[in-house]
Amino acid sequence: MNRTLYKQFDEGYFGEFGGRYAPEVLTEALEELERVYAKLKDNRKFKKQVDYYFKNYVNRPSLLMYAENLTRHWGGARVWLKREDLNHTGAHKINNTIGQALMARYMGKKRIIAETGAGQHGLATATVGAMFGFETVVYMGDVDLKRQELNAVKMKMMGATVRGVSAGEATLKEATSEAMRDWALNVKTTHYIVGSAIGPHPFPTIVRDFQSIIGKESRKQFKKSEGKLPDAVVACVGGGSNAIGMFYGFIGDKKVKLYGVEAGGRDKTPGNHSATISLGKPGFLHGTKTLIIQDENGQIVPAHSVSAGLDYPGVGPEHAHLASTGRVSYANVDDDDALSSFLEVCKIEGIIPALETAHAFSFAKKLAKDLGKKKDILICLSGRGDKDAAEVYRLLGDI
Repeated sequence: MNRTLYKQFDEGYFGEFGGRYAPEVLTEALEELERVYAKLKDNRKFKKQVDYYFKNYVNRPSLLMYAENLTRHWGGARVWLKREDLNHTGAHKINNTIGQALMARYMGKKRIIAETGAGQHGLATATVGAMFGFETVVYMGDVDLKRQELNAVKMKMMGATVRGVSAGEATLKEATSEAMRDWALNVKTTHYIVGSAIGPHPFPTIVRDFQSIIGKESRKQFKKSEGKLPDAVVACVGGGSNAIGMFYGFIGDKKVKLYGVEAGGRDKTPGNHSATISLGKPGFLHGTKTLIIQDENGQIVPAHSVSAGLDYPGVGPEHAHLASTGRVSYANVDDDDALSSFLEVCKIEGIIPALETAHAFSFAKKLAKDLGKKKDILICLSGRGDKDAAEVYRLLGDI
């Protein structure tokens, strides 16, 4: 499904990161998933099915747009947007759920479950659940249920059961833990559609491959439009699914600089940010070895971000590897700057971006000035910000 651009390490490892560290009860299901994916990923009929739904249900290819106003306002490099916000359900998450739903149908599963933070993955899962006739359950932290109420309502309209999680910080980490417990209890009938490039092998690879359509399309569209490749590609990183999909289209093009932008939160104190790569250490979370925000005793510290989709104390293991090799540079943007960029993009370009993507815009603004007018920056606009409008208004008041 994806072109081979650099070495895929054995047994789901990316350098020292990745692997499969899951309860024994899930071993059979993970091995089945690995076998099925190995069989389907290059199967012509399966690929044709995925392409059909990408085109006729998701509305792919998503547009590549020259952001004329932002380019003029920022006064630096030319700015381009990959418009994943225009996909059905309003984000890149639908790419992965289409692929995994088709896999679940192939495996004969009757039920799908998911975790969600910002609600976009939950909504995408509820959508394919309705489309393909699965019983659907979505786990969501109580804190996220309040700040992303609109998406929770949409999920219920699609027929999904939304289960609130009150444990711990009641955000994405706890929702993921509850989804894994459900999967362990119902593994014979249920497929767990993991939403980001995290979890035990083979999930990080499967999610990356289904999301790699973002980068493949972007590369082709930009080259056709400009006769060259962009000088820099920027994407936000929580678990990292939109970013790994975007980067994968360019990772073999060494002259294209790749930048991942994490949530710097309130400050760099543990518990006040989600800058996992910048400030985390190697550890184990939700079945994989990756970089994790920890205290001095190795205990996982709750993450924080103004954006529910970035509020996770770990990151996809392939991102941890790409950071260690230096192929991708990672930075972080704090809550205030992300909120400022959110409003700037609304008012300058007439686009309401997801708060997740607002972090990428804030970083790109500085990068555009540094690069200068003869360069091109491509930003993955991973989702639209309708879901964040009420939360931004609550935080900022009169806007």
